[in-house]
Amino acid sequence: MAEAERIIGTPDSAGADESAASDGTEAPVGRPRGRRRILALFVVALLAYLLDLGSKILVVEKLEGREPIRVIGDLLRFDAIRNPGAAFGMGEAFTIIFTCIAAAVIVVIIRLARKLYSLPWAIALGLLLGGALGNLTDRIFRSPGVFEGAVVDFIAPAHFAVFNLADSAIVCGGILIVILSFRGLDPDGTVHKD
Repeated sequence: MAEAERIIGTPDSAGADESAASDGTEAPVGRPRGRRRILALFVVALLAYLLDLGSKILVVEKLEGREPIRVIGDLLRFDAIRNPGAAFGMGEAFTIIFTCIAAAVIVVIIRLARKLYSLPWAIALGLLLGGALGNLTDRIFRSPGVFEGAVVDFIAPAHFAVFNLADSAIVCGGILIVILSFRGLDPDGTVHKD
């Protein structure tokens, strides 16, 4: 079990709030135990957000209104589209609801960050946060209006829906959360067996 905890990450022991110092007295309150994990969450979120935002700016500037670019023959192309709905273009009439859901996800992740002591969970939640922020930015600032904006999608694999880097970050974060849950690792760094 100690080997598993070492591999998947557990609460920090160095620099953590310890209940007693080596001489048996109360240890002074130091840095919060999950501070590095919270920093990791926000760094991953910022990277995911900036990559998504930069790619969308480039796509709108260079690709929108033009012929798709074939990247790998017929298997993959870049094709700028505006998606007012959810994933796979579903739910176009519910753009405001998707905007509210994305905002709620962001709030939940930020609140959960206070109890975060696992680096893998920090990475997973950072991907979710960055992806949600990327698509929420489109929903707020793109036409046709505030909270009704269409998301810029451009990655078009053959026989699949067109998506963007924010969608990719959300899916990767979700898959990582499922894997961590199956492995028994909780966001607080504890490992349990069911």
